[in-house]
Amino acid sequence: MEFPVYFYLGSWRIHPHVLFESLGYFLGFRLYLWTRRPSEMSKLMSLQILAGTILGAALGAKLLFWFENPVATWEQLRQFHLLWGGKTIVGGLLGGLIGVELTKCWIGWKSSTGDDFVYPLILGLALGRIGCFLTGLDDHTYGIATTWITGVNFGDGVMRHPTQLYEIAFLIILAVCLIPLYRQSRLLSVLSPEGQTSTSYTSYVSGRMFQWFMASYLLFRFVIEYIKPTLHPYWGHNNIQLACVAGLIYYSWLIWGKRRNNSHHVKAI
Repeated sequence: MEFPVYFYLGSWRIHPHVLFESLGYFLGFRLYLWTRRPSEMSKLMSLQILAGTILGAALGAKLLFWFENPVATWEQLRQFHLLWGGKTIVGGLLGGLIGVELTKCWIGWKSSTGDDFVYPLILGLALGRIGCFLTGLDDHTYGIATTWITGVNFGDGVMRHPTQLYEIAFLIILAVCLIPLYRQSRLLSVLSPEGQTSTSYTSYVSGRMFQWFMASYLLFRFVIEYIKPTLHPYWGHNNIQLACVAGLIYYSWLIWGKRRNNSHHVKAI
């Protein structure tokens, strides 16, 4: 197998990263439109939140990438074409989260919107990683050398961890594990004939599915970064791992700390 694995459409030669990243954006967005729950949010609010998500994700992906090698970034400050290249998924997810929350505060929307994005994100990430894998060494998302049976020769004669495939497998498993929360999030918005939410799902908190998705993905990325040949200049960790730790602290508070505070508040009432 030769890398990159190009695709041909007539006389056009399509790079795998471009193809699958584009498919990830397109199909992920289509899945979001198909599966999103009914909402009282106006079209203007939807567009504003979408704009905040895109802007936050774009900035987060770039900013976190620049911290991969702070020395090189500092030296290339005047070479904008070098700084423009590269991005990180973790930075995009966390930046998008910040963009969404800031936009919601600005427009006055308080309800959670995250659950509707989980499966579109999983689909988009998985398709994007197919493109990363088929790109080979040029993508810089492969793992360190290994003697495992899973090792792949990306063209330089070295058997490496195919971390892109590991991530795809993880995303498939995560998608299956999140099905119960997906069902609860759908049924939460279904009203009974009396106009009340089904009592079987009153314990489900809107947004909990997205919280578990983010926490699980950040934990996976924190671990998988140990078998990637990237710089680890921050006390033996790299930029992505530090961002994952920050995100995990936040989501641990949302999932467990905030729930405990709410339960104590209910008991006091």
